[in-house]
Amino acid sequence: MQELLEKIDFSFTSRLNAAPDSAPDGRDHQPREVTSGHFVPVAPTPIAAPEYVSHSHSLFQELGLNDELAQDPQFRAIFSGDLSEAPDPFKPTGWATGYALSIYGTEYTQQCPFRTGNGYGDGRAISVAEVVHNGKRWELQLKGGGPTPYCRGGDGRAVLRSSIREFLAQEFMHALGVPTSRSLALYASTAESVMRPWYTEGSKSFEPDIMKPHRVAISTRVASSFLRVGQLELFARRARSNAHPQAQEELRMIVAHAIEREYADDIDQGLPFVEQVLELAKHFRQRLTALVANWIRVGYCQGNFNSDNCAVGGFTLDYGPFGFCETFDPWFQPWTGGGQHYSFLNQPAAAEKNYQSFCSALRPLLQSDEHLAKLDQIQQLFAADMQRELSQMWANKLGLDRFDADLFSSLINLMQKSKADYTMFFSALSEIPESIEPLEESFQLQSAQNTEDCRSWLEQWRARIKEESQDAGALKSKMSRVNPKYTWREWLVAPAYEMAERGDYSRVRELQALFQDPYVEQTSELAHLSSQKRPAEYNRLGGVSHYSCSS
Repeated sequence: MQELLEKIDFSFTSRLNAAPDSAPDGRDHQPREVTSGHFVPVAPTPIAAPEYVSHSHSLFQELGLNDELAQDPQFRAIFSGDLSEAPDPFKPTGWATGYALSIYGTEYTQQCPFRTGNGYGDGRAISVAEVVHNGKRWELQLKGGGPTPYCRGGDGRAVLRSSIREFLAQEFMHALGVPTSRSLALYASTAESVMRPWYTEGSKSFEPDIMKPHRVAISTRVASSFLRVGQLELFARRARSNAHPQAQEELRMIVAHAIEREYADDIDQGLPFVEQVLELAKHFRQRLTALVANWIRVGYCQGNFNSDNCAVGGFTLDYGPFGFCETFDPWFQPWTGGGQHYSFLNQPAAAEKNYQSFCSALRPLLQSDEHLAKLDQIQQLFAADMQRELSQMWANKLGLDRFDADLFSSLINLMQKSKADYTMFFSALSEIPESIEPLEESFQLQSAQNTEDCRSWLEQWRARIKEESQDAGALKSKMSRVNPKYTWREWLVAPAYEMAERGDYSRVRELQALFQDPYVEQTSELAHLSSQKRPAEYNRLGGVSHYSCSS
């Protein structure tokens, strides 16, 4: 525990403004308008009778912590929401932040209970500290840590089901090489539950059809910061409307803090501030386009890519209605509350909308026409950057030095018609097959036409790699580093949280082990199942093929 305490710091709360009407003791758990300030001090609400579920061995190692700490009673108390007796330098309160919302580039306030935008933000996520280790700063945030002023009438809790999904998904994405928030530890209550809508067993209903009790849990997610595009938007909206005397300055402060926290190695903070802002726009564009290309590479669909779910640091944030594409479908969208605008292959367009919102939030800081014109030029390059990232990503998945539009187009048509399993197909292709049989194993729809099209496509692909003089061994190694063998399959994950409800966390830990090495051949029964197509009985099954965000 002492090793952890020596790393604790509080840059966010020491350098930015607390809401002036905050409760000094952090007992600020009812919905209310927060009209100024960067954060609200809030005391987490501990879950009752917490027990250990799991922790991230790799993140503990990165933070210089011993695995045994996860079982320490004091550590368990803190990361299940009880700061009342946390040792110094922990504080008895954490902090929650407000942010604005744009959906596909359109500003909204309807989700705010006051219709002003001043009540929208971290409704159940409470940061409790930052850790500095080896020159790197990490923020520790309790998901499900109780209500805040932004809770909009909610209970501030996260259910065990969604907590397990987020805990596993964050570490899986990290192992896949996709920038992401991380998982520190997960504790579940043995005595507290909440009612949530969900699906009856075997239900084919689109929306949840029952209310049922779920055990609550707190997962601690970790990131360089939890600054969101929506957060910058909130302060920009206030600056544009002169909402209060400090509105312009609070926008400047939050953007300066974002540069320091997320881009200190990329942006010279000795530059004039307006030049730093322009550099921020360039670097965020680079990170965001690379991130979305990575999502598509591994089959990930964010599901709800609003501006408030878009991290300023350019990594994956908020694992709520996410899913992984199994049967290939450009319009794959696992969330019942989503739509085509946030579907699998529409994510680049959604990212561009978020980038537009980001640039709009920077505009009040750029007073001259010259600087505004430069920002416009930077923003206009997003589509070209995105296309370049996507082209290179698809070339890498196909083992090609250069993107081949015709080869790619015919492949997409083939995968759509055959309903190919996305991960299985590219994993099989990475073995450099000479015949079509390994590729056909990924097809859900077998037909003579699909067989012929697959044979023709494979011949074209082999001709291309021969044309590029690709060595088979080197090619296989290169492709195997970008095409995982194993993916997230909801029909294998769902039993993990069903078992966990009964106090059995063995499947959670098995999945955690599997997801640590998704590119490496594994021999467990779970690994074998994870490299198989989804059985037909799970098609259109509520809570597996689709699900609500009732977490």
